[in-house]
Amino acid sequence: MRPHHAFWPARLPEKITVPETSLWDNLAVNARRYPEKKALVFFGTAISYRQLAEGAERLAAQLHALGVQRGDRVVLCMQNCPQLVMAHFAILRANAVVVPVNPMNRAEELKHYIIDPQARVAITTADLAGELAAASNALPTGQGLTHLVVTRYTDAFDPEAGGEDASPDAWIGWLTAAYALPALDGGEVLCWENALACQQPAPVHVVGAQDLAILPYTSGTTGLPKGCMHLHRSIMHNAIASALWGSGSSENIALAVLPIFHITGMVSVMHTTIYSGGTLVLMPRWDRDLAGRLISRHKVTNWTNVPTMIIDLLGSPHFAQYDLTSLVYIGGGGAAMPQAVAQRLLDQYGLRYAEGYGLTETAAPSHSNPPDAPKQQCLGIPFMSTDARVVDPDTLVELPVGEQGEIIVHGPEVFEGYWNKPDATQAVFFEKDGKRFFRTGDLGHVDADGYFFLTDRLKRMINASGFKVWPAEVEALMFRHPAIQEACVIGTRDAYRGESVKAVVVLRSTHQDTAEQEIIDWCRANMAAYKAPRTVQIVDALPKSGSGKVMWRALQEADTSAS
Repeated sequence: MRPHHAFWPARLPEKITVPETSLWDNLAVNARRYPEKKALVFFGTAISYRQLAEGAERLAAQLHALGVQRGDRVVLCMQNCPQLVMAHFAILRANAVVVPVNPMNRAEELKHYIIDPQARVAITTADLAGELAAASNALPTGQGLTHLVVTRYTDAFDPEAGGEDASPDAWIGWLTAAYALPALDGGEVLCWENALACQQPAPVHVVGAQDLAILPYTSGTTGLPKGCMHLHRSIMHNAIASALWGSGSSENIALAVLPIFHITGMVSVMHTTIYSGGTLVLMPRWDRDLAGRLISRHKVTNWTNVPTMIIDLLGSPHFAQYDLTSLVYIGGGGAAMPQAVAQRLLDQYGLRYAEGYGLTETAAPSHSNPPDAPKQQCLGIPFMSTDARVVDPDTLVELPVGEQGEIIVHGPEVFEGYWNKPDATQAVFFEKDGKRFFRTGDLGHVDADGYFFLTDRLKRMINASGFKVWPAEVEALMFRHPAIQEACVIGTRDAYRGESVKAVVVLRSTHQDTAEQEIIDWCRANMAAYKAPRTVQIVDALPKSGSGKVMWRALQEADTSAS
């Protein structure tokens, strides 16, 4: 028995049995159990479990009518809104696979999410439809989308409604804008209203635990993002385990502000709440005062977040007006929670912030702090049904307490492998003690109590407010700028975000008059905002090794010492 079992919550089993049903069944069952119960709340508009399931059924019928078959991949690109939840479950109901895509991606980035999974259908919001259509239209004939389903935010709420549920004034233009539907070369664009009016029958639901359900993408050291193959069972495991860990019940009210396209928001918030029969209070973007109002107004019980949100909310000049006493669970990850902030939550509200750890490959949590015995700046202990260890990265021999090595994970939440990338899959798995372990690429150690701590990364990655930025991907995009001869992307310290993205650039001889701000502006126009370098440094040459490789660590160390 490993030492962390001494701190295991007494109320919880150490392992759970995963149902042999699909994720769709969780919604279908609760639509029968709680037909008129609020499933979703969005700016004061409530959608019941019956309405959510019926809408998903109609959209699934429409997808089937468009030719979507079992195992087909469907792109889903939206900010948090009721339509995202409905579309997600509609894709699953249609026996298809959800490809969740970050809505901050631009057309140049979106091409990959169409080509790689061979997606022919996408569902998005009107403000993003132009970028998806532009991406598809730029692809060779036969590789683009055949159908694009488009919704407006106002399909799901009344913008005239006021009160504490009202949208921030700054968002009104964005949420209510009447975007024209884009043209899709060689394809058809359907509006949301017409898609939900489909009168054809939905297909027989035939997929189960062993079928592919979600294909979220993650990047790495090689540039282009890789699809992580998650079966219904791996997502189901962490949805149920997260519900148990966070005292889940049908009375839970969860603030859904973590983006649902991201694995944590998708699994630990959306799927966990729908499985439990709880209510999701949806926020499309972060706004500290809206969050404060919604927690107070709806008596939110569960809030999974990133620490920067807590810091921001506590810093609001209106914070004293908000009532956080309904919260019974608060936790998250992506960055370490400052000790002073964690102490304030404990002193003021009796809340112990439970940090966790996980990757896209592990369906969010592979580790979590026990709610009753958390440690600060700590990843926690291995999650339910999970075996995690620290090994020597070269020999793969398990290391003793306190010694730094690579964190490895075995459990039902671990993905099957990377989509159409057998070599990359083989590189991250190995057998040990008769188990298939996933190599996280993160360096850490275990203390005498069996709690895990992150110390460094084997992988080159920047963590900006919980968003993972992979330098190789950003560099690959920057090389498309006509002025850039070479680029090296590093992390730079940021007082608020923890880390920010910095690019060190060598200009082509023909473009020596290019300004740093021009490159920053180009990056903002061609890549997701969180990836785009906030600072650019133009240099004459990049430091290189004897083999000609860019010595990014030297640049990183120089920047760290200068800041």
